[in-house]
Amino acid sequence: MALREITSGLQFPEGPVALDDGSVLVVEITRGKLSRVKTDGSIQVVAHCGGGPNGAALGPDGKVYICNNGGFRTRRIPVQSLGVPGYDSGEIEVPSGHPPDYHGGSIQRVNLSTGKVEDLYTECDGRRLCAPNDLVFDVHGGFWFSDHGQTRARERDRTGVFYAMADRSSIREAIFPVDGANGVGLSPDGKTLYAAETYTTRLRKWTVISPGRVPDEAGILPFRGEVLYDPPGNRLWDSLAVEACGNICIATIVQGGITVVSPAGELVEFVPMPDLLTTNICFGGADLTTAFVTLSGIGRLVAVDWPRPGLRLNYQ
Repeated sequence: MALREITSGLQFPEGPVALDDGSVLVVEITRGKLSRVKTDGSIQVVAHCGGGPNGAALGPDGKVYICNNGGFRTRRIPVQSLGVPGYDSGEIEVPSGHPPDYHGGSIQRVNLSTGKVEDLYTECDGRRLCAPNDLVFDVHGGFWFSDHGQTRARERDRTGVFYAMADRSSIREAIFPVDGANGVGLSPDGKTLYAAETYTTRLRKWTVISPGRVPDEAGILPFRGEVLYDPPGNRLWDSLAVEACGNICIATIVQGGITVVSPAGELVEFVPMPDLLTTNICFGGADLTTAFVTLSGIGRLVAVDWPRPGLRLNYQ
């Protein structure tokens, strides 16, 4: 698939949201900003979020909802030092721990017209959100979101998947624990929730029995869900998007590309990208067959003509 570069010079872009006018919203994690990439490639800062804005989605009120991970530091390293076949020149930007001023994560709401940013949720049941990562809205005006947690020198937060209402009326921890919860998505009928675990590289699924609820699970590993896909090899999962036919498209780190998995748990295809830190994908265009992909390590937003249409998201 031929790539088209939309823009470059972004500072660890993530959370793409395709808008009707052809522009694409992205967060810039290391700059702490929400930016609009116009069709001519120019970049306009929409809002100053602070911390580390990560996943983003349009809500029922037309505002943008953001998972803010609280921020992380990055450093530039020679790509050849990673020892990954096919990548032997240049530098990439990689995360290198949370910053000294980290004080927790949050769910934020951004008014696109004014750039006003407000914290919607900073805790759940008295526990601070650690590092919200990705979110997806359902038809009920609520959204599922993952908390990836922060990683320190010798420990990592134990986190899960949450469900909250856009009107700030409620938030609950719906699934716990999930190991390094990252990308989340819903099946076309909204009856299946998907979540990708970064470090285990497992794609899990749960049956949604009512808004924000999955079945209680008995046994040694409660709430873990069914493992839909667990590939071999050296890779990490990041964020994901769902196609109209139900396939799950997972941004894949280290291998550098998009892994497409069927609802039955079979590998459909792997689409390589020119960045080890391929972090997210969304669908746009009139027929949703344009895939916008964030290449965080090299700071670019690219587009590709996708062979199948993406799923139109609620409130897109």
